[in-house]
Amino acid sequence: MPHKRSLLWPSVFALLGFILLLGLGTWQVQRLFWKERLIAERHAAVTAPPIALPRSLAEAEGLEYRHVAATGRFLNNTEFFLGATDDIGHPGYHVITPLRLDDGAVVLVDRGFIPEDRKSPASRAAGELTGEVTVTGLLRLAPAVKPHWFLPDNSVARNYWIWVDIAAMAEAGHLDRVLPVYMDADATPNPGGLPIGGQTRLELPNNHLQYAITWYALAVALVVIYILFVRRRRAEGEIRERHAL
Repeated sequence: MPHKRSLLWPSVFALLGFILLLGLGTWQVQRLFWKERLIAERHAAVTAPPIALPRSLAEAEGLEYRHVAATGRFLNNTEFFLGATDDIGHPGYHVITPLRLDDGAVVLVDRGFIPEDRKSPASRAAGELTGEVTVTGLLRLAPAVKPHWFLPDNSVARNYWIWVDIAAMAEAGHLDRVLPVYMDADATPNPGGLPIGGQTRLELPNNHLQYAITWYALAVALVVIYILFVRRRRAEGEIRERHAL
């Protein structure tokens, strides 16, 4: 029967589309569980008691976002500028400053946000702390490689960074004994108001349930459309057969 044979390829494409949509929905469910676990781990870290600043990646394993403190002197002549925006989208930078600890080691500190037009240290001289300081904030682990392939490369020559690369920053700043972890300074105000600390983004968007529902709903819609298509095709075939008699 020709009208049945004509359903072969539409059926194949509908089946492939259905499998794809189910797969996408299931993938979003898996992402939902992963994101919920990540949110729970981050909340547990932020609300846990403070810890001593780890000196190695082995010590820091599983401790990201824990509260830490470090005492030393800022090397204000070696600032790094991480491209960023504020809460309403204005462009600027995060100022990352090396802190020379009492034992001679160095930890990089993301001191917070400055507007684009305040990059010059002279424009925020009050916040260029001298002498011994104690910095409190959150422990952070830098990515081992570029986080995403589509991100631009860090521009060492321009001192413009897209992501924190501790090894490259240490080399660019001619720094020795740099710890393999860094700190995000908390919201303790700096003299003059800049940099603005407390910039760590702790809230993670979690829209995976909505995405999963969307993909599953599209799969159901595809089934309904396919059924209507088959019914129409069969009805047209029956009409043609009656006319052929």
